[in-house]
Amino acid sequence: MPDFHLAQINVANARAPMDDPQMAAFMAQLDEINALADRAPGFVWRLQSDSGNATDIIVTADPSFLINMSVWETAEALFDYVYKTAHTKVMAGRRDWFEQHDGPYQVLWWVPAGHIPTPQEGLERLEHLKQHGPTAHAFTFKARFPSPQDTNDAAD
Repeated sequence: MPDFHLAQINVANARAPMDDPQMAAFMAQLDEINALADRAPGFVWRLQSDSGNATDIIVTADPSFLINMSVWETAEALFDYVYKTAHTKVMAGRRDWFEQHDGPYQVLWWVPAGHIPTPQEGLERLEHLKQHGPTAHAFTFKARFPSPQDTNDAAD
């Protein structure tokens, strides 16, 4: 079992409240896409409230600000889910439902296996990426960093 897992947060500002007709197509897909993640190879955990998703988890004073967080065994497992499953149809419609984000809207980082990151932790990593660009502390799919386990194994 790996000593580290990959955490991710992505953020967005909804164009309308979740119960607005403008968001209906997004909300109609949400349970299916979350269930797809739950069954995906390498999936570990995702942020959710009692509703089964994270759209009602408020982390800032702006109620339109949404977060999505998850943990995966590897970067490849997350990449495959995001870009090689029905999740891509949700991404294709994101401009209909979400405002253009100023700066990075997703960040990846390594966590010890078993650690469940908090929304605040994710937002801090996102801010670190915005301020410093990709580093081992906070990175992107395009500029990935190996897990600390892989780094330690290479040094042995």
